[in-house]
Amino acid sequence: MSGRPRLSDRLLDAAACPDPAAAVLDATVRGDRLALRTSGTSGATRSVVRSAASWSHSFPHVSALLSVGHDARVWVPGPLSSTMNLFAAVHAAWAGATVVSDPRVATHAHLTPSALARCLDDGAPLTGVHVLVAGDRLAVGLHDQAAAAGARISHYYGAAELSFVAWGSHEDDLHPFPEVDVVDREGVLWVRSPYLADGYEGEPGALLRDPDGYATVGDRGHVAGGLVRVLGRGTEAVTTSGVTVLVADVEHALRPAVAGGELVVVGVPHPDLGAVLCGVLTDGARVDAVRARARSVLDRTHRPRRWFAVDHLPLTAAGKVDRAGLATLVASTGEGVRRLL
Repeated sequence: MSGRPRLSDRLLDAAACPDPAAAVLDATVRGDRLALRTSGTSGATRSVVRSAASWSHSFPHVSALLSVGHDARVWVPGPLSSTMNLFAAVHAAWAGATVVSDPRVATHAHLTPSALARCLDDGAPLTGVHVLVAGDRLAVGLHDQAAAAGARISHYYGAAELSFVAWGSHEDDLHPFPEVDVVDREGVLWVRSPYLADGYEGEPGALLRDPDGYATVGDRGHVAGGLVRVLGRGTEAVTTSGVTVLVADVEHALRPAVAGGELVVVGVPHPDLGAVLCGVLTDGARVDAVRARARSVLDRTHRPRRWFAVDHLPLTAAGKVDRAGLATLVASTGEGVRRLL
């Protein structure tokens, strides 16, 4: 295939190709390695290097779990610069399915939780559509809202470096993906599977390995009773009054009180405390319930001191919550932000 930029011999720079999905599918036939650009927790762009086979090995499992075949019409509205969306487009092509731009004719869709919430708000036609949600945790309340709208919902946890790790219907129903071993070591998730990346192009990055073939990117969580509980990337932390608070822990503790809305905790600079924890809700009417839960389950140092409501959370180009952008918006009480308490 022409127009196949390479970083080195047999290493394909997928994002630089005119048709990234077709180029990656071709690479699976040639046995090439892939350089897939991704933004880490810090927001810095880097290239994750993996074999094409580390993706294609999962294709039959994904097809079976989603019931994707030649008659499927797959809607992938996000940019192919996101590895999640690129994988979806490549898998659809491999399965002989048709990628469509009109959700009204789709049988399947690949969305982030925020994109799913926006579809529900906009009244998008999801009845009978099998929606695969990834890129961030899928709350039970949002899952139930989508199911009530007639959608069939699947959810997975993974990472650009690890690919698929766990699959289920929502964040409280995640089981190890086929052929994946996942364990937690002192609260950090380690994964062994055929889907792991090789590393990064030209830099060490966050991927760590052990002699037994397990790898981690530092995501925190627990494995018990066949379920994988994901708490989030340990580097998302706020230091307030000399105490370092992992926002994933706070969000996880408060999530049961949020119902169908969304909750994000961010840190905003403070002249005396260093930073102050702020809770941001998409359903401001839930603030009393969420604050009551904070008082009952969190230490005082870990409770958000300020609360805000937004109609929609700002998103990155990949469709994930833009935490840095949200913190800036909250700090300035920008357009669309309402101070609650």
